[in-house]
Amino acid sequence: MILATQFLNVALAITFVTLALGQVLSMVRLVLGPTSGDRILALDTMVINALGLVIVLGIHHGVQVYFEIALLIAMLGFVSTVALARFILRGNIIE
Repeated sequence: MILATQFLNVALAITFVTLALGQVLSMVRLVLGPTSGDRILALDTMVINALGLVIVLGIHHGVQVYFEIALLIAMLGFVSTVALARFILRGNIIE
């Protein structure tokens, strides 16, 4: 049982570091992206990485509120990506 707990802690630490690194790399792409499409994809990737970080924190702390927060982040991330893409392509969001 102790070995399984240690393995879970190591796996969570590796996952947290990997997601944080992905978040930083997405921020770099957001700043340096040559086109607006690259910036939209970087922003969407940052939302997905933030979602993963919240889920990993929820697993680590064992609190279910984090999973509800992750659901809200996912919904807001989807809506914001669609709205930003429509704004860039059409110039307006609501027709």
